[in-house]
Amino acid sequence: MGLRTKTALVIAATAAIVATLIGLLVHQRTAEEQQTNAARAVDARLVDAAADYASGTDSGALVNPPDLPAALRRTVTDRPVRATFLQPADGSGPPVLWAATRSGRDILAIRRSYAPQARALASLDRVLVGSGATVTALGCALGVLAAAGAGRRITASARTAQRIADGDLTDRVRPTGKDEIARLGAAVNTMADALSARLEAERQVTADIAHELRTPVAGLVTAVGLLPPGRPAELVSGGVETLRNLVENVLEVARLDVPGVEQAQCEEILPSTLARRAAALAAEDIEIRIHRESVVTTDPRRVERILANLLTNAHRHGAPPVTLDVDGTTLHIRDHGPGFPTDLLTHGPQRFHTTPHAHTPGIGLGLTIVTGQARVLNARVTYENPADGGALATLRLGEGVG
Repeated sequence: MGLRTKTALVIAATAAIVATLIGLLVHQRTAEEQQTNAARAVDARLVDAAADYASGTDSGALVNPPDLPAALRRTVTDRPVRATFLQPADGSGPPVLWAATRSGRDILAIRRSYAPQARALASLDRVLVGSGATVTALGCALGVLAAAGAGRRITASARTAQRIADGDLTDRVRPTGKDEIARLGAAVNTMADALSARLEAERQVTADIAHELRTPVAGLVTAVGLLPPGRPAELVSGGVETLRNLVENVLEVARLDVPGVEQAQCEEILPSTLARRAAALAAEDIEIRIHRESVVTTDPRRVERILANLLTNAHRHGAPPVTLDVDGTTLHIRDHGPGFPTDLLTHGPQRFHTTPHAHTPGIGLGLTIVTGQARVLNARVTYENPADGGALATLRLGEGVG
C-alpha cells in the first residue's frame, strides 16, 4: 500500500470518526432535552390533575391504572412523590411517557404518547447519518488530493535521487514550500552537490596522474626497444606494456566520467561482425555462435571495446569454455568459472576494486570501461550467475544512442 493510499485512508478514517462522535453527541443531547421537556410538561399536567382530584373535580387523570409500569408504581407507592417514566415502544404500541403520584390510597397517573418525539429523533438521526457520510466523503476526497500532492513531490524527489544514483549528477530536485518534503529535496540537492564535487576531484586527480605518467611511460617504451634481446628485456618489456595499458585505461575512464566528452560515431553493422573482431582482439579459444542476425546502428569501435573487455574478463577470472552468443542485437558472453562476485552483482563494477579471492590479479578498470562505453551507446550490460554455474554477461544494443 502506497503512501498516497495510506494518507487518504487516515484522513477519511479521521473524518468518519469525528462525524460519528459528533453525531452520537448530538443524538444524546437531543434525546435528553426531548425527554426532559416532555417530562416537565406531563408532570405539570399531573400537578393540575392531582389538585382537581383532591377537590373532587374531574381531573382527567387515570386512577389506579392497571397498565401502569411496575417500576413507576413501586416508586410512588413507597413514598409520596411525583415521578415520570418513559415506557419504550413494544410490539403493541409506540413509546409512552407516564407521570404518577399518590393521592390518599389511590394512584393518579397521566399518560402521553411519546411517538412525536421518537419520530423527531429518528428524523434527526437520518440527517446526522447523511451529514456524516457527506463529511466522510469530503474528507476522503480531500485526503486523496492532499496525498496526491505530497506523493507527487516525494515521487519527483525519489526519481531525481535515482537519476543521480544512475550517474546524472547534474539533475536536481526543485523543492517548493518550507515543509519536510521541501527539506528532503534540499537535502538531496546538497548530497548531489557534495557527491559531484568529490567525484570531479577524484576524476581530475586520476586524469592528471595518468597524463603525467604518459610521457615517462612513452620514454620507457622507447628505451625498452633499445635493450639487447634476452630474458631481461622480455621481462622489462612486459612490465612496461602493462604500465602503458594501465595509463591508457585510466585516461579512458577519466574521459568517460565527463558527460558529453565522448560521442558515438554510429554506422549500420551486423553484431556478428563485431563479435568476431572482438574475439580476435581478446583471445583465440572463443566459441562464437550466431543464433539470429539483425542489423544495428551503433559505434563499432566502442562495441568491440566492450566485448573485448568482457571476453578478457571471462578468460582472466573465469574458466573455459568461453562462448559468445549473438541473438539479434543481444550478445551473451559466458564462461564456466566461479561466477561474478556478490558485490559486483549487487553494486555493479567498481574501479580499482576486485574480489580478494580472484586467482588472477586486476584493478577493476575493465568492467568500469564497459559501463562507461555502454552509457555512451545507451546500451545495457547486465551480469548474472546462471544456476548451472559460471558467469554470464549480456550486452543489449539497438536502444538508440543518447
